[in-house]
Amino acid sequence: MKDIISKNAGAVIGMVHCKPLPTTMRFSGDYQEIIKSAVEDAKTLERAGVDGIIVENMGDTPFSALLNKAQVAALSVAAFAVKEAVKIPIGIDAAFNDCEAGLAIAAMVNADFIRVPVFVDTVLFTDGIIEPCAKKCMEYKKSMGLENVKILADIQVKHAHMLLPGITIEQSAKDAAANGADAIIVTGSQVGEETPIEMIERVKKVVNIPVIAGSGVNALNIKEQFSIADGAIIGSGFKPDGKIENPISYELTKKVMDALRMRGIL
Repeated sequence: MKDIISKNAGAVIGMVHCKPLPTTMRFSGDYQEIIKSAVEDAKTLERAGVDGIIVENMGDTPFSALLNKAQVAALSVAAFAVKEAVKIPIGIDAAFNDCEAGLAIAAMVNADFIRVPVFVDTVLFTDGIIEPCAKKCMEYKKSMGLENVKILADIQVKHAHMLLPGITIEQSAKDAAANGADAIIVTGSQVGEETPIEMIERVKKVVNIPVIAGSGVNALNIKEQFSIADGAIIGSGFKPDGKIENPISYELTKKVMDALRMRGIL
């Protein structure tokens, strides 16, 4: 299987945004629809040619920092169903920042990586202050024998505000790398907002691990993004009107992947 988390991999990772999970504000009451829609989106992404998938509880806004038992159970089942349905690598994002739940789910479904939004920074979020989890994450990973599960760490993540704004993006990047991250994710400030290319360049200059563009990548800017970034994570960009609640569009996804091929990146 292709190693999609590596320098110069040029991999596109598509997001499977699960519908609102049980106990969250927007949960519809339909448990099976969560699984069905996740699998459908995953199959669409694979058919359109993406290199990997992240399964995330994106429908659970407003987020809490940690998941409750019902959320963990639902995300586990949805991730397992996705893993069974596709042949490409998958990762887990237990949003907003539950690295232990992410690792536990990854272990049970044999996922390849997890995404950790707040790894080394301290941020203010809708659920309050979220502190770094690098130590907890790396110790939990070791205790579970998950040496092969990679950690994709956001730095100065979107949706949140740095409590210590004087910390540079370079310092956050160096801290993430030093504390065990296998790759760094750089984003714009909001969902769908283009990741500033100069920010990716700044991070690339100070770390020797892959740097991934985490927001706003599309068919028009992917050439420029991939001239610097080692990969991209795309969610709303694969959906009609950029709306999170919409299903993945095969046409939009294929357009981005075709743009990569036409430019000789893949």
